Amino acid sequence: MARPSFPDGTIDGASHFYAVRVYYEDTDLSGITYHANYLRWFERARSDLLRRLDIDQRAAIEAGVGAYAVSEVRLKYLRPAKLDDDVMIETRCTEMRAASCRMHQTARRGDEVLAEAELRVGFVAPDGRPRRQPEEWRDAFARFMENSGP
Repeated sequence: MARPSFPDGTIDGASHFYAVRVYYEDTDLSGITYHANYLRWFERARSDLLRRLDIDQRAAIEAGVGAYAVSEVRLKYLRPAKLDDDVMIETRCTEMRAASCRMHQTARRGDEVLAEAELRVGFVAPDGRPRRQPEEWRDAFARFMENSGP
């Protein structure tokens, strides 16, 4: 039996796009998406962006190199996502530093913005202390950020 490939989203210019469908488990009693689920969707989109950039988080953790950790998030809810909606998560890296990066994420239903987040993601050693990101990871993000066009 052939195994399906996992969808890691797609990169278009300096944006990564990740598709989500709202399932019953994502909603609250009022039938709208429970607020914390946007954070889960944004996390999945960032993880799949790393895969698309050929960054192996698991190998880095297992080798004791370190991992990314969200140190700051500002999330603005604009409109509710509802059961069976198709939601597109867009991720952009807006700033790269030695040990952290800033990201902007948007959840859309068609052209309608549902939620927006600004995040600072730090790179930390296994002991939880800040550490410089691996150079090849910074280079991968630099190439991704350069794709924004002229």
